[in-house]
Order: sequence, then C-alpha cells, then structure tokens
Amino acid sequence: MSTTTTIETISKPNIGVYTNPEHKLWVEDSTPNLDSLKKSKGEDLPEGWVTVAIKSTGICGSDIHFWHAGAIGPMIVENNHILGHESAGVILATHPSVTHLQPGDRVAIEPGLICNNCEACLTGRYNGCEKMRFLSTPPIDGLLRRYVNHPAVWCHKIGDMSYENGALLEPLSVALAGMERSGVALGDCVLICGAGPIGLITLLCCQAAGACPIVITDLDEGRLKKAAELCPRAKTYKINTSLQAPEAAAEIIEAANGIKPAIALECTGVESSVANAIHSVKFGGKVFVIGVGKPNMTLPFMRLSTQEIDLQFQYRYCNTWPRAIRLVRDGVIDMRQLVTHRFDIEDAVKAFETSGDVKSGAIKVMIQSEVDT
Repeated sequence: MSTTTTIETISKPNIGVYTNPEHKLWVEDSTPNLDSLKKSKGEDLPEGWVTVAIKSTGICGSDIHFWHAGAIGPMIVENNHILGHESAGVILATHPSVTHLQPGDRVAIEPGLICNNCEACLTGRYNGCEKMRFLSTPPIDGLLRRYVNHPAVWCHKIGDMSYENGALLEPLSVALAGMERSGVALGDCVLICGAGPIGLITLLCCQAAGACPIVITDLDEGRLKKAAELCPRAKTYKINTSLQAPEAAAEIIEAANGIKPAIALECTGVESSVANAIHSVKFGGKVFVIGVGKPNMTLPFMRLSTQEIDLQFQYRYCNTWPRAIRLVRDGVIDMRQLVTHRFDIEDAVKAFETSGDVKSGAIKVMIQSEVDT
C-alpha cells in the first residue's frame, strides 16, 4: 500500500455554481467543505479516489439548457443542482490505494462514473452504462466547484498541458467519438452542420483527418467566420431558414464544388438541420447525429430509404481521453482559438449570461478557479 499523500495548504472555501427548478443561477458554498479538506489525510477518501482542485471549466450547451429549460429529455433538474462537466485541475490528495497519481499532478477529469458490471461496461462501451452517474446531469452534481473528490481512474494526467486545454479535452472527446463511429476517412467529402463549439472542434478533427472538401453550416455569420479562420479550406454556408431541406441541400452541394457529402456530421440536433443533412448526402452516405435534440422529430423517411442513407446517433463518448491528450499535446488539434471569454468562478453568473447570449459572440466560455496550494 502506498503512503498517503496530501498537499500542505488549502485556504479558500469551496464554492459551486448552482441552478434549480426555478431557473435561478447562483454561486454558494459547496462540498467537500474547507474543514473536511483541511483535516483529510487522503485515507478519508473512498478507496481509489483523489481530491482535485478544479482550475478551469468550460460551459457546455447542456449547462445552459439545464439552467434555462430545467431538463434535457428525461434528465430533469428537481433540486438545487451544480453544473459543469468540462474540467481540469491539480491533484491535492490521494487515497493510499492510488499509486499512479500524486499531489501536484495536472489532470483532466472524465465526468462519467460507471458500474463496471453491466454489458455496456464489460464490452468497453461504458458510455451506455445502465447505472451511469454523469456529473452535471441531474441528480448528480457537476464539476463547477473549487474542489471535488473523484475516482482516480477517471483523472487523466495531462503533463504540462494548460488547464484550459485540459478542460477542452471533454468536448474534443465528443468530436473524437463522432469521428471514430462515423468512419470519416482521408478524402471524404464531409458536411458539418453547426459551427458551435462541438461543430468547430469536429471541423478541426475533419481537417486533421484529411477530409475534403469540407462544408460547415450555421445561422450565425460570426461562427462561420471563426470556422474559416480555423480551417481556411473549409467552405462555409449560412443557413437560409426560408428554404426547404431539398433546396438547402442543393446549395450545400454547390458549396462542396458539386460533390455530395459521403458523411454529414450533424452537431445541432435541430430537426431542420438533420433534414438538410439527409437531403445533402450521397446514395449510400451517412448522417451521423452528434447533437442533442427534442424528444421527437419528423424526418424524411423515404429519402433515407430510397437513397440507402445510414442514420446513426451518438451518446457522449468512451475511451477517448488518451487519444485526445495525444492530439493536443502533439499540436495536431489546437483549440485555443475557440475560447472567447474567461471569468473567475465568483463571476460564474456573468459567465453563463455571456455564454447564453447569442449577441455576445461567445463560442467557448471558460470559468477559472484560483486556489491556494
């Protein structure tokens, strides 16, 4: 058994970013509290767990949705609830059973806690765990805190990578899962629907994978401009909401130099966008939906049928963090330009207001937490 290890000083109180069923948003005290952190000698943690000082957390669209709508499908905010699941920080303390981490290690936190017993877990597709506890998805509190306790196995070492890049590994994992399961290959014509954070990171991945041509769509000129900056060879297409899906698809194909996409990566979950994608891809193509949408939607069934189009979906990710770390560490994927705003955790309400305001120009808003260690 290893020697218990802890960081020497912890002086700032723990705070968290909360919402509730009344759609309020506020910052207040959270657990683990300061006294327990100061008294802990590591052995007080559950076996295999560590304490992490959270340094950087990205605001996800799902965080905004839980705040504004109070639910995503069957996942409903029913009590005071802590948001956030895109986080990185530094190890403060370890249980004696933890041997691969020590205080001072920088880590990115994978936010899903699994049972390790169901078929999904045992076959390696643990994102489908029947008893998944995903931090920030009600009723499981999230990572937007100054300190958290977390299983060491889901704390991935990031070396000297910045905490901000470490936090961005979570949305990168979403994109990587989509890339792997959709099968994007060198030379594929790819359509990316949506130029939000996930769409833009997916664009970076498609660029790195050698997809060409690439077309990316959005309603917002500013986001399309950012897409062109990130990938100058990508073709941008501003959605015209007055067009029906077949008409929009014709213009998308024209933007792709007359080539019908082999794969559409749909990153919005919006019904009309999914329909545009279905009408755009070639015979035998694939529409891969990464985005999260409403519980029920109407889709062009006969277009799917007569064109033998595969319609496939994604739920989170699995086994992506090591690959994501390598891609960022070696400079294959550079997400730094996605960060448009930064706020201290004490100003989290303003951070959320900025992230949720389409007029702010925000793409990825980061919340930073300085701690005394």
